[in-house]
Amino acid sequence: MSGLNWQKSSLCGSGDSCVHVAATPAGIHITESADPGGAILTTTTDAFRALLRSLKEEPHRDPQAPALEVTTAGDDRTILLHAPGTPTVTTDRRRWETFVRGVRAGEFDHFVA
Repeated sequence: MSGLNWQKSSLCGSGDSCVHVAATPAGIHITESADPGGAILTTTTDAFRALLRSLKEEPHRDPQAPALEVTTAGDDRTILLHAPGTPTVTTDRRRWETFVRGVRAGEFDHFVA
């Protein structure tokens, strides 16, 4: 998906690989700039909102919102899963924690406003 306006956390250093987020009318797109396969996970605004809330540790959870599943593999790689058959975005723990700190600082809230 070339031509998208990708955003990363301001806490991610210049030139560093990070988790990136972009929006189009088709949904919210998430990728890892270091992923050589270029996997892009596309999800709904509601699912991304639920992810932001869970990462901010907010108690509100909408049972109707489809959830993005975040799991950690045995090799300490974090995996974002949307649903079977969709691309999986992988990132390392340091990049994921940088993304989460950006989420908690409100840097991605405009994607779900």
